[in-house]
Parts: sequence; C-alpha cells; structure tokens
Amino acid sequence: MLFILVAGMPGSGKSIVVEAARKLGLPVYTMGDVIREEVARRYGVVTPELMVSTSSELRRKHGENIVAVRTIEKIGRENSVVVVDGVRSLIEVEEFKKHGDVVIVAVHASPRTRFRRLLERKRPGDPSSYEEFLKRDMTELGFGLGSVIALADYMIVNESSTREAEEEAFKILVNLVGRSGQSRG
Repeated sequence: MLFILVAGMPGSGKSIVVEAARKLGLPVYTMGDVIREEVARRYGVVTPELMVSTSSELRRKHGENIVAVRTIEKIGRENSVVVVDGVRSLIEVEEFKKHGDVVIVAVHASPRTRFRRLLERKRPGDPSSYEEFLKRDMTELGFGLGSVIALADYMIVNESSTREAEEEAFKILVNLVGRSGQSRG
C-alpha cells in the first residue's frame, strides 16, 4: 500500500491536493476528522480550544501516534494508494511506514494568506482571531509538523495562484499513481 501523506500548516491549501486526489478517484482520509469526531462525541460542539486540548490529551494518554493509528484503522486494506490529509509529526509518518510505503507532499503558504483562508472557510475548530491563529500554529509546530514539512518528498507553494498549485498537485499524484501501478478512477 502507498500512503500519500499531505502535510501543511492550517490554511496552507492541503485541500487542493485532496481535491485533485478525489478527481483522480483516490480515496482520501483526513486525520483531523479523528479529532473532530472525538471532540463532537465528547462535548457536542467543536471549538479551537477543544480541538487542541482533546488532541493533546489523546496523544498523552494513548501515544503520539494515536491519530495515525485510528486513521489507519479507518482505511483498511482495500486500496493500493490512499491519500491521508493532515499528518502532523514524524511519529505519525513512522506509523504509516509500518503499514506501507510513504510519500510526503507538503503544501506551503504564508501566515497572512493562511489566516485569511481560515477566516473565509469557517470550519469548526478554525481560529476566529489572529491570536488564536498564532496559538494554533505554535501547537501544530509543537506536534512536529515543521519537521514533516521539512522532510517532504514534494513541496507545493500555494501563495498566489491556486490554479498553479492544483496543476502541480495533479502532476505529483499522477506520477505517484503511475509508479504504484494503480489505474486511475
């Protein structure tokens, strides 16, 4: 199995890679959904604070790899190529390596661009102030996200042209799917 792990700071545009993967017929799993589902189950509402505290608590209680473990459980073994959105640490990367081959695709955008995007998308758990945004960035970096991005196999810069980022994502995914031997959807 080939795991294409998508990494990037919140609002960087990881969804561009996810959408390209879906258009190619690849299954996509979002690691943040594991936390969102847990927060919703526990509290009935999803807030940035609850996302951070629950994520930290799960990792403290069950190990730094728990979100990867729960994501892998959801994936199963039916597909030869799977895209996983939102890997945050090298410990999580290592968990995926226990179950198959791993390629990391990182997406980068400036803090100003990312904050604007997060305000526009209004997903549960997204920050509503720049202070919340910076706090979340520091939390993500504390999990080890910077190391994952630094060691990525591919880097997509998503600053000015979303179209260029989309084209780059398609090129990377088509190349990886071709190398794995899976036919496209």
